[in-house]
Amino acid sequence: MKVKKILTSVLVASAVLAVTPTVSLALGGPSGPKLDYQIPGKLGYVMMDPYGYAPLTAVITDGGYKVKDAHVKIVPKKGGQTVEYDVNNENTKLYAGIPVFGLYPDYKNSVEVSYTRILGTKSEKFTETYTIYAPPVFQTGNGIKQGGLPYSSVTVEKVDNKFKDRLYLLNNIQGKAGGKSSKVVWNNPSGGALEWNYFSNAFIVDTHGEVRWYLNAEKLINYDDIYNTGIMMGFKQNNDGALSWGYGQRYAKYDIMGRKVFNRRIPLAYNDFSHSLDTLNNGHFLMRVGSADLKRADGKNVRTVRDVIVEVDENGKVFDDWKLFDILDPYRDVVLKALDQGAVCLNMDADHAGATLSSEELAKLDKSDNFGDIVGSGPGRNWAHVNSVDYDYNDDSIVISSRHQSAVIKIGRDKQVKWILGAAKGWKKQYQDKLLQPVDAKGNKIVCEDETSKCPGYTGDGDFDWTWTQHTAFVIDSKSNKDVVYLSVFDNGDGRGIEQPAMASMKYSRAVIYKIDQKKMTIQQLWEYGKDRGIDWYSPVTSLTEYQTDKDSVMVYSATAGMGEYDFKAGRALGAPQPEIDEFEWGKKEPSVKIKFKGTGAGYQGMPFSIQKALSK
Repeated sequence: MKVKKILTSVLVASAVLAVTPTVSLALGGPSGPKLDYQIPGKLGYVMMDPYGYAPLTAVITDGGYKVKDAHVKIVPKKGGQTVEYDVNNENTKLYAGIPVFGLYPDYKNSVEVSYTRILGTKSEKFTETYTIYAPPVFQTGNGIKQGGLPYSSVTVEKVDNKFKDRLYLLNNIQGKAGGKSSKVVWNNPSGGALEWNYFSNAFIVDTHGEVRWYLNAEKLINYDDIYNTGIMMGFKQNNDGALSWGYGQRYAKYDIMGRKVFNRRIPLAYNDFSHSLDTLNNGHFLMRVGSADLKRADGKNVRTVRDVIVEVDENGKVFDDWKLFDILDPYRDVVLKALDQGAVCLNMDADHAGATLSSEELAKLDKSDNFGDIVGSGPGRNWAHVNSVDYDYNDDSIVISSRHQSAVIKIGRDKQVKWILGAAKGWKKQYQDKLLQPVDAKGNKIVCEDETSKCPGYTGDGDFDWTWTQHTAFVIDSKSNKDVVYLSVFDNGDGRGIEQPAMASMKYSRAVIYKIDQKKMTIQQLWEYGKDRGIDWYSPVTSLTEYQTDKDSVMVYSATAGMGEYDFKAGRALGAPQPEIDEFEWGKKEPSVKIKFKGTGAGYQGMPFSIQKALSK
């Protein structure tokens, strides 16, 4: 027994010596805990990308001290934008030091920090400057074309002083990930969310167009696992400053330093998240999904497409759902027949640019067993294409944007339609009293022709038009109440007036603000932008319009501007996506911010980001 104990002690001692730094041995053997990393200042070491998802972040670790009242300033490049913020004392504990956000990639950043350092009863204040090198932006490509980050060029045309401190979170889509993705189909011949399993990215730029943060999706996505892949969409900054979004069969929440709050499968009764995730003040989430298994009236079982809203609580349990194929008319096809088949969501097909589906073609499709993410009527096909959902706190309702119905619709908790913003043509009798009546500023009725599918604003001669294949319909909470709703919408403009124009160059998109009197069932157009920009600003798909409370402004992201050009003689599309940020002071006709991008891939959505909300509060 004694020999065994001695042998064990020798083995343990040998193991310790094997991992002890050689500098300790040179000093005569191990002598207790000793640092073997660089300490560049008065605290601990600098830890880059602490959680592995945010490469342009770092933590100046506390070094065993208590740190409070920290302030961080990223010294800008010459003529650049300062990123500066206080750090909440709770966050210095959470990150074990001072979190650093906003580093320039591939650059030696000068980071100024001030803080109070406490050890025992001794408290000292310090101001220091750290030099922190951040690596270049990296994203795997598909070996065919450049896209995503870094972009090929950015043009900052205008930034008014009021907006010079803005940071913008952009969510863009690069294209298919080569052989890594698009291998799985839910419904033959087309798939669900995984059909759009493209490279996607989320990054933050300043008002000089410099990247100051990006999400390392390479570590998040596993293309070989159908339950851990998909295009990232629906980004929101939560009240606690963290980011939430969804992808494929998952939804997730991470903070700006890359710390995972949660990453969950969507509930098993649903499938194929895409487009929209709304965060509620009570911790619930509204997600646009499909039904994982629906038995149609004809006895066929299908997975439905972009036509279900599910509400989950803070723990991921299902709280409620809205099955739109039971609430709306999934066989209303007047808009489907007017869609440009060359631009249906992300399906940009130059061979079908300007083409539409005839009544005969739709009828033939409806009788077939072709289901999936294809334009067609009835459950199991892309009849609704809901691309946003927003919650109205005033009456416990949801507001959805249905691209393939060219309608914004409010639905109550009781699953009853409250109103419909859109052309009256094709709606059944049971919905007729839900259609909003356009009025002018004096409350006078605006007459729209052809069952209200064409209004005076259609030709540019009036101040009202409906939205067409729109994206994002958001309630402006701070201006709305139980009687009146202010709504921001991005009117993409495809199929305007339920038809395709004689020439593609006649197309245009708009950012629009509406005022809806819910008692009188009237709608007034308050503001619009984009009609005069014409085809150059036209975004056939994606994009966003959203009110921003902090600056009383309207943020607009024309995310696929530049893709509308088409050479009919050559029979091909000419345009490449050139997303554009425009931000307006409330009521102003010209933007206070205008920033254009090239080489980012197709844009999806963009929004201001608050570093103060993320780290200061």
